[in-house]
Amino acid sequence: MPLYKYKVINDGGKKIQGTFNANSKNEVLAMIKDNGYYPIDVAEGRVQKQIGMGDYFTKITTKDLAIMCGQFYTMLNCLDILKDQTVNKKLKMALETVYDDVQKGNTLSQSMQNQDKVFPYLFINMVQAGEVSGKLDTIMFRMTEHYEKENKINGKIKGAMVYPMILGAISIIAVIFLLIFVMPTFVEMFNGAALPAPTRSVVGIGAWLKTKWYIALAVVIAAMVAIKAAKVTEKGEIFVETLKLNVPLIKGTTRKVIVARFTRSLSTILASGIPLVSALEVVSGVVGNRLVQVEIMKAKDKVMKGIPLSTAISEISIFPRMLYSMMKIGEESGTLDEILDKTANFYDDEVEEALQKLTTMIEPFMILVMGGLVGFIVIAMRLPMFDMDSHVQ
Repeated sequence: MPLYKYKVINDGGKKIQGTFNANSKNEVLAMIKDNGYYPIDVAEGRVQKQIGMGDYFTKITTKDLAIMCGQFYTMLNCLDILKDQTVNKKLKMALETVYDDVQKGNTLSQSMQNQDKVFPYLFINMVQAGEVSGKLDTIMFRMTEHYEKENKINGKIKGAMVYPMILGAISIIAVIFLLIFVMPTFVEMFNGAALPAPTRSVVGIGAWLKTKWYIALAVVIAAMVAIKAAKVTEKGEIFVETLKLNVPLIKGTTRKVIVARFTRSLSTILASGIPLVSALEVVSGVVGNRLVQVEIMKAKDKVMKGIPLSTAISEISIFPRMLYSMMKIGEESGTLDEILDKTANFYDDEVEEALQKLTTMIEPFMILVMGGLVGFIVIAMRLPMFDMDSHVQ
């Protein structure tokens, strides 16, 4: 679809220029007329860039959303400038489409709803609330803070996982190198002599990997694909989410992340003037865990029946008792959004501390596993020597 550049004058005599995707010049003129503008010039510009194959796999991160919200806050009336300044190509294309829809008379939230695969559910609802209340600029400022904090937590989670992943990769490479290259050379020294069982096992594994490596690679890829496919199904997703909440090593950190995300999102939504019942429905979709989402929806039903939120939340097992106490204080004082914000900050610190402890625990565990594997191979290499020494004596 061609991209047209236009210049118009509004009722106040102010000149306005912008771009609009249309099939023809007449369609652009119709849009200008519908908006009550007087056309000065309409010309076909450059063809709108299409998303490349690689851009379809580009993920819009919380950092991208935080930057966009910050720009939105400072340039709320300049959507055309905002779309030009956005760096992420996928987000840029979505904003250009939103801009065109707004030019056609749609509201901002309606335009973003049409791009719901790009803009998060929470963000769209907050924009809609801002349009209704007339405080869209204030809400954009809150969303900037929200996504900045979310990006900070996500960054710490990824950072905590980098070292174990690198150590694990090095361990696998070291073991494969010993099995395929070192062990066979070492065994040749014994000229076909009878080898101990552990040595024969290690040599057999190395020989299999050397000749059938493609089978091992296919199994690993198939396992990764199967896990990803299983998460798409409802049962598979519930199974994975249950593991996250119950595996001893990570369950504490996972629960704190969910609590931090829940309290921060609910605080942001309530402070924007969205009713509690609607807020709970929105929050249920952003906590990042299907099981917790179901429990929050149950709590919403109880709130609709007149049960206090703190009481309804207290029945969700993964939420700590402290959250119930803080929410009860917020309900009684009429400052629930402020209390939730303070609670979210507290659990952000808790998440950071938990991630540091998790990294500290994983590090010796990974070293122990790596040492055990390498040590077993070294022992398997030394056993034939021990046998030779015993025969010589």
